[in-house]
Amino acid sequence: MLTNLYIENIAVIEKTNIDFTRGLNVLTGETGAGKSIVIDSINAVLGHRSSRGLIRSGADAAFVSATFENVSELVQKKLSTMGFSAEDGTLILSRELNTAGKNTCRINSRPATVAALRDIGEYLVNIHGQNDNLELMNPALHIVYIDALAGIGERLSDYRGLYRELKAVEEELSSAEMDEAQRLSRIDLLTFQIAELEDAGVTVGEYEALNAEKTALRNREKIAKELMRARLALDGDDEVDGVLRMLDDAADSALNAAKFLPSLESASDRLSSALYELQDISRELESAMDDIDADPGRLEEIEERLDLLYRLMRKYGDSEEEMLTTLDNSREELKKLTDYAFNREQLALRRDELYTKAYNSAKEISAIRLKIAEGFRKDVESEMAFLEMPNVRLEVSFEEVPLNTRGIDKLEFLISTNPGEEPKPVSKIASGGELSRMMLAIKTVLSKADFVETLIFDEIDTGISGSAAGRVGKKLKQLSADCQVLCVTHQAQIAAFADNHLFISKSVHDDRTFTKVDMLDENGRIRELARIVGGEEITESGMNHARELLRSANL
Repeated sequence: MLTNLYIENIAVIEKTNIDFTRGLNVLTGETGAGKSIVIDSINAVLGHRSSRGLIRSGADAAFVSATFENVSELVQKKLSTMGFSAEDGTLILSRELNTAGKNTCRINSRPATVAALRDIGEYLVNIHGQNDNLELMNPALHIVYIDALAGIGERLSDYRGLYRELKAVEEELSSAEMDEAQRLSRIDLLTFQIAELEDAGVTVGEYEALNAEKTALRNREKIAKELMRARLALDGDDEVDGVLRMLDDAADSALNAAKFLPSLESASDRLSSALYELQDISRELESAMDDIDADPGRLEEIEERLDLLYRLMRKYGDSEEEMLTTLDNSREELKKLTDYAFNREQLALRRDELYTKAYNSAKEISAIRLKIAEGFRKDVESEMAFLEMPNVRLEVSFEEVPLNTRGIDKLEFLISTNPGEEPKPVSKIASGGELSRMMLAIKTVLSKADFVETLIFDEIDTGISGSAAGRVGKKLKQLSADCQVLCVTHQAQIAAFADNHLFISKSVHDDRTFTKVDMLDENGRIRELARIVGGEEITESGMNHARELLRSANL
């Protein structure tokens, strides 16, 4: 459960530390005091979208941390899969937002991402706000409630895998069923491209090698001149001895001297090795000269080949590798097009097979939903009767629709609020107060299948007052027996049921607004309930009424 929330520099809250307890925690205060900011802060530390606008004016950054204690085994397993741990069952989440838009997030002091906060947050807290009532006005979301209660997440995941594969095959089949003239035209083009690339005999590295050879041939005279000079220096001529002849004489002389002075044997050997190396170099230079002079038409041949490769590159890729990839792809596409009839038949068979599997899976899911929906209907009607709507009749309308991501069901809640009236869509029947109570009834039923340990209700009492508000308070109290409940309310009848009553107030100092949160004792609760009932002027009769509310709530 959530035991502590620390907030710094968020909107009108400069710095506050809020302790929560088990049971029902209620937050009350004047309009604009900062109750919604507490919920915004919880949303932020749970990884929900938060803007720089949350940062208190004049501050460079805002910071929120939330401490959870005795976290469930499910939460600990989830943390483990994410690479985190919660020693002694304690989990601390924190998030800092700065004016540059950067986030610094931590899970138990270890760096984390906003997404990681959001992932683990889904296992810790469910927040239900006024906007949730609007979900009841949207029939497309009704199926989500039934699926949550049915616990069919794994079945839905398996079905969606089949559905995605089915759509992929249908798309492939649709693209395969092109116009016959287009198919034949494409076959002609691919056949030409394949023949052109195959005839060219493209090999990787050829273009670069030919360019290097072309450069050498274009500078043939310069190269030949330099090779002649090098060979003359090595081999000499009739008039001048070359390096090889002189080195040969030196090697012979050193060898003769070594006969009388053995220490010269190493020098003799090195001279011989140098001689062999230079002789080898001389032969290499001679071969290079022969290659340059061997084929006077080679340069023209190279330029023609480079021109061909350049034209092919412009059409099929910027390199030999890309051209060869184009060739492989063209061969594969040509095979598919020439095997068109066979491929189309196989795709159609696969489509029919996948459709049957997906439809059967969707039918099984639909049967589970139908069974769950009946229990859901009875439970919600019972909860709404408790919330002073005894004549409500709820129906869950099912309609089979074509396969989609959720199966074959179109599902909608229909209600009748008065005896004798036929159930109609929620959007056409329910008032604001009825929507609030219906949503609370649904959330109460869903909580039986929920795995989170903290539920937050943010001003769900819209349109509710009097004895109905008292019933809502009692229902929240009942919920808090099984999980921790936080509730922001303007209703004294609801606040009276609190196990922990937190009062949010604001003040102005030096033209700046400051908000603080106080845990109320019994006298403080009486005064706050009297304020809610009677306004800013607290009278003795208001105090007596507050005492009576507390007494009734604790009966």
